[in-house]
Amino acid sequence: MIVAFSVAPSGGAQGTDSVHDAVAAAVKVVRDSGLPNQTDSMFTTIEGDWDEVFAVVKAATEAVGQFGSRVSLVLKADIRPGHTGEMTGKVERLEKAISRSHD
Repeated sequence: MIVAFSVAPSGGAQGTDSVHDAVAAAVKVVRDSGLPNQTDSMFTTIEGDWDEVFAVVKAATEAVGQFGSRVSLVLKADIRPGHTGEMTGKVERLEKAISRSHD
């Protein structure tokens, strides 16, 4: 399964709109998990089995919770049993399709 998620604190005492320290704490949890992952400006994507992925999402959410009194979590999952390597495989198939459309 592939899960893309975004997690951010709210209700913090610092009075700033910046959440980079909280997001950094979440991304560190994801990277330390050893599961395939990537982070862009909006989401972190992680791949593994159901229990592995959701354990990491939970830990990342808890890490962000240290930065505010509330946490917002947005999550999208692609659940495809029996398939691995899809985080990169899907993009590779897309790029091939785009290349073919230019021929």
